[in-house]
Amino acid sequence: MKAVKLLVLPVLATALVMTGCASRKPAAEIQAGQNPSEAGTVSTEGLSEDAALNAQNLAGASSRGVTAANKAFLAKRVVHFDYDSSDLSNEDYQTLQAHAQFLVANANSKVALTGHTDERGTREYNMALGERRAKAVESFLITNGVAATQLEAVSYGKEMPINAGHDENAWKENRRVELNYEAVPPLLK
Repeated sequence: MKAVKLLVLPVLATALVMTGCASRKPAAEIQAGQNPSEAGTVSTEGLSEDAALNAQNLAGASSRGVTAANKAFLAKRVVHFDYDSSDLSNEDYQTLQAHAQFLVANANSKVALTGHTDERGTREYNMALGERRAKAVESFLITNGVAATQLEAVSYGKEMPINAGHDENAWKENRRVELNYEAVPPLLK
């Protein structure tokens, strides 16, 4: 009897999962060679609010809030920090201001702010420093009108270096916050 119960539970669990997946509607199709931003409106009839938002986001990026003056700054998705610091540099203010303007103009846009450090220091210290860096960027964006619901600050500490070197140049590259658009990124074409 115990063996039968062990066989039935995985079958029931699989059936429940498959039933949930079968009720989902596919996202809008875009033909090959078609620009997603030219695909027209996406039908979200019968979709949940989250699914409708995802379908709209899949339809393409936004050009609202993108100007000739801020296009180069919007292309930059990384801000760097000095050693053992979470202070924003003067060079990064224009970049962050351009992203703030875009996010204010595009309420459906969402950004993950991922904080990173160099390899020096303990894991715990670097996780906290990465978080302070991500929170500094988040604070700047919120102060410039971005809704807090559009942002998520995350720290990876020293766990995800982009330069595996062990010198000042590598460490300088790794001390950063990346702005990762998860929904409705800027259309820079």
